[in-house]
This record gives sequence, C-alpha cells and structure tokens, in this order.
Amino acid sequence: MKANYVTRDNFGMYANSASGPGPALMGADTLLGNDVCNKDGEDLGDIKEFMIDMASGKIAYAVLSFGGLLGMGDKLFAVPWAALTLDTANKRFTLNVLKDALKDAPGFDKDRWPSMSDRTWASGVHRFYGTPYSGE
Repeated sequence: MKANYVTRDNFGMYANSASGPGPALMGADTLLGNDVCNKDGEDLGDIKEFMIDMASGKIAYAVLSFGGLLGMGDKLFAVPWAALTLDTANKRFTLNVLKDALKDAPGFDKDRWPSMSDRTWASGVHRFYGTPYSGE
C-alpha cells in the first residue's frame, strides 16, 4: 500500500474531509512519505522531509527522494514549497517537471544538506522549478 496523508493519519482528522482540517491545513507528519508524481502520472519519488525557516515559520522546501532501491542510492532534491501541489483526488503531490528533467535538478547528498540561506544555491533551485525567489 502506498503511503499518503490518509494512511499516515494517526488521529483520524482526514477520515471525514468535510469536517476535518485538510486539505487547506495539513499535519506535516501525515505528509511525510507521500508520493510525488508529475502531471503525466509518472512517479518522481516521495517526500522525505520538510525544511522550515524558523524565522518566518514557512516551509523553505520539501526534500524529494528519487531513484535508488530501499533507501540506497536515492538522490535528494530540495523542491520549493510553491512548486508542489497537493492532489487530493489521488492523495499525493504533483510536481510540474518531466521525470527525465529531474535528473538535472539541483540535488544534494544525504550527508551534505543545503541551506536556503545560500542565495546562489537557493536562486538556482527556484529557477529550475520556475518558482519566485525573493532572496530572503
């Protein structure tokens, strides 16, 4: 079974979407492990982590894991939050990028996580995904 925010919901808050908090307000833990596909339905990986800017309280980026087998050889990508769309019908995220193009996305090693405070790196990530970058 695929992991998604309904299967990871320990509190039952998404069982009745008419009265629950989702999808406008979601628990971060329920979104970890959710699949990410492109608009053609191709599997691009899954969400491993959310990096929060502690000064603003906003999600700086989601960490997407792509490729590999059983966690070995995965490539990690920092995906700006604005580049992801929650697909409530399929209970996954959508990222508007071709699977082949993801191979050229700015990635990072699991032992050397990037910082969005590096403006050169951050602007390159936003440029790749076509999201606005304020330089903050």
